[in-house]
Amino acid sequence: MIDPFGRTITYLRISVTDRCDFRCVYCMAEDMNFLPKGDLLSLEELERLATAFVRLGVRKLRLTGGEPLVRRGVMALVNRLGLQIGAKPGEPGLDELTLTTNGSQLARYAEDLAAAGVRRINVSIDTLDAAKFAAITRWGRLPQVLDGVMAAKAAGLKVKINAVALKDVNEHEFDGMLDWCGAHGFDLCLIETMPLGEIDGDRMDQYLPLSLVRQRLAAHWTLTPTDYVTGGPARYFDVAETGTRLGFITPLTHNFCEGCNRVRLTCTGTLYMCLGQEDAADLRRVLRGSDDDAVLADAIRAAIARKPKGHDFVIDRAHNRPALARHMSVTGG
Repeated sequence: MIDPFGRTITYLRISVTDRCDFRCVYCMAEDMNFLPKGDLLSLEELERLATAFVRLGVRKLRLTGGEPLVRRGVMALVNRLGLQIGAKPGEPGLDELTLTTNGSQLARYAEDLAAAGVRRINVSIDTLDAAKFAAITRWGRLPQVLDGVMAAKAAGLKVKINAVALKDVNEHEFDGMLDWCGAHGFDLCLIETMPLGEIDGDRMDQYLPLSLVRQRLAAHWTLTPTDYVTGGPARYFDVAETGTRLGFITPLTHNFCEGCNRVRLTCTGTLYMCLGQEDAADLRRVLRGSDDDAVLADAIRAAIARKPKGHDFVIDRAHNRPALARHMSVTGG
């Protein structure tokens, strides 16, 4: 699959649910109204769609949410998708099946994920201060998440910690987080807050440019640019003192669209060709309207042909409005 700008699409992110057991302040309102369960694709439908993308050239698949591990029966989907890992060269198949999680359910599922073929996961932790963690996530408990992270490490999963940089909240904690990650062999990726969905508060109160964060960290750590990539938009640096990596995802201070190889599928079967645009394709209608996989493949190709050159992430400062109305939990980041 090649988009209108010559980018080969090899990476699909699937949001298996919009539901989450946290209510992170930068992601959603506390009184969120989630989709009726009847609107969600079944696990079998999600598998059929994922398989269609793999046949068309997707090599990396990431399961997201909301929180993917709160979806009932989700391990059945993970196990079936794991069977597509390791295809022979030149044949359709996955090189990697990964997961982004808040860590709340990892202690329960870490070994099962490893057994299914998952080798690497991202865990969202914005602070190592328990009280602050509870304030940011509203409903989360840091000890539960850390237990899950250590269970993942014990199961042999490669762990990367994702942290959203929040002004006046965690901006002076990244030295400590980098040190903690280095002690456990975890890479750390810092993310600028993205203007998606209405939240309780002023987004400009949260926004912290990562150019400033990197400048501060460089005063204490030896950061060397690297060509390392994971398929996502992060730019990585080797950290000499820890032997781990530090990544930066900067949708606002540095547009990362030029090398975009990703599309995002929601739990209702809506395909977003760009996280920062509203144009989308309704694959649920195609999926339920025909058993012919060729029809589904044609619909996917037609959607990829509309993939835009880049996002429109601009915070409306005058009216304190997000760039897009939909919440991050709808498309899974």
